[in-house]
Amino acid sequence: MGNRRRVAERRKTNPAMLGGMIAVVVGGAGFGVYALLGSGAAAENGTESGSGQKSKSVRTGPLSATEVTTAARDFLTAWQAGKVTEAAAATDDATAARALLTGYTKDAHIKDVALTAGTRAGAKVPFSVKATVSYKGTTKPLAYDSALTVVRRAEDGKPLVDWHSAVVHPDLKDGDTLVTGASGTPPVKALDRDGGELTEKEYPSLGSVLDGLREKYGEKAGGKAGVELQVVRGKESKKAELSDKTLLELSEGTPGTVKTTLSPALQAAAEKQVAAKPKASVVVLRPSTGEILAVANSSHGFNTAFQGSLAPGSTMKVITSSLLIEKGLASSEKEHPCPKYFTYGHWKFQNDDKFEIKNGTFKASFARSCNTAFISQAPELDDDSLTKQAQQVFGLSLNNWSVGVSTFDGAVPVQSQAQMAAELIGQGGVRMNPLNMASVSATVKTGTFKQPYLVSPDVDGRQLATASRTMSAATLTQLRGLMAYTAAYGTAAEAMSGVTGDVGAKTGSAEVDGQKKPNGWFTAYRGDLAAAGVVQQGGHGGETAGPIVAALLKAGG
Repeated sequence: MGNRRRVAERRKTNPAMLGGMIAVVVGGAGFGVYALLGSGAAAENGTESGSGQKSKSVRTGPLSATEVTTAARDFLTAWQAGKVTEAAAATDDATAARALLTGYTKDAHIKDVALTAGTRAGAKVPFSVKATVSYKGTTKPLAYDSALTVVRRAEDGKPLVDWHSAVVHPDLKDGDTLVTGASGTPPVKALDRDGGELTEKEYPSLGSVLDGLREKYGEKAGGKAGVELQVVRGKESKKAELSDKTLLELSEGTPGTVKTTLSPALQAAAEKQVAAKPKASVVVLRPSTGEILAVANSSHGFNTAFQGSLAPGSTMKVITSSLLIEKGLASSEKEHPCPKYFTYGHWKFQNDDKFEIKNGTFKASFARSCNTAFISQAPELDDDSLTKQAQQVFGLSLNNWSVGVSTFDGAVPVQSQAQMAAELIGQGGVRMNPLNMASVSATVKTGTFKQPYLVSPDVDGRQLATASRTMSAATLTQLRGLMAYTAAYGTAAEAMSGVTGDVGAKTGSAEVDGQKKPNGWFTAYRGDLAAAGVVQQGGHGGETAGPIVAALLKAGG
């Protein structure tokens, strides 16, 4: 009987074919792992020779369906069974995999893991996770979807799981960890300017903003921490200014309240506008105060609108124009050169479609976004002229904004020769985001930089950034005229059609290495509203970001 029992037990661990699927039952665990095999049961794929000796050849070429599903099955089966070392060995980075999978149980307190693989797509195998999180007597179910990719190990061609932390959970970046415990920061209830609650469910773009508000104000808003499963960010994620993220709340904390400046109507409109385009981001401000009325991104994992660092293209010409006018190098109604080409610092610059404007004014060059009209003035400028203008007049590139959540405040580094010239048209080392460029339009509208903010400084007494000087009245008048003319007759005219009142706008298209299409930019103001948007890889700003910005200026009117 003993021998028969052992034979029966061994049979329980053998794979069983179920309608083209292979079911691997982990002994004693009671959970099934399923992987679709494209060519029947697993094979050795040449790892053994006919004589039983191991082949010394390195396997190359595309992975077969069997290789992919077998490697995925080995990893998922071992992980589900709690065999961390074995699961880690099925990846191409056993050390990192072992550390995270160990923490999955010990630090995140996740148990009873059941993994179900989906249909393979090439070398990628999606899978679902069902488990239980248990901490100090509190238990909650956990369910989510993830995926893994199989690759060949370079030295021998063995199929292994390409290890990244996102295999364990899609919200993890490499270096992040999962931890369950008393949340370090109490929750906050974020309110809009009218007192209504802001939730990620209603406003999907606000996920990272709400995380940021909790990080900054959780200890100050009077709440009490609960127990949560959290993504704790590692060094690289912190460099990217990503906040810790709650994945599952086991017990509720008592939230404090933080009131923001967001307009519920404009926020809803902004969410709708960016949802229609991939990789779109937008910000709406009130120029007279600096209050942020809306912030939205079509991609919700990273707040590009506040933290993006992108070349702004020709929207930068607003700042450059203020500099040239102040220095007497350009005047709105005076003739200004716009040749097809201009060479500076051994770089040959040109206009879009190599156009030129003969005997045209600076206003015409601004409205049509003539690059050479700006590049041609580079020999007359100091290396730090544009940097000072951005900092001293527009409050940018000082790294001292205190918005209420983490932001990138723009960069205009001091450069020379061709790179300095490229910065004049928003390329080179210049980096901005929609928050920065909305602020530029707001500064033109009011004549004075007012640092944008999401939470009133009265809440915590923080100091807002200021600019050291303002433009002269004559410069400001010309700059407003340039933006108004562009909105009516220039590259922004089509998008701004129907936007009435006191308006001004500027388009931009920023070339990015490796992209087939440029990033499309648009910044504009109408009355006491200013907005800016970007559509990455979208093409011309007037056609992509322009309609988004114009719609919000209309909605807020």
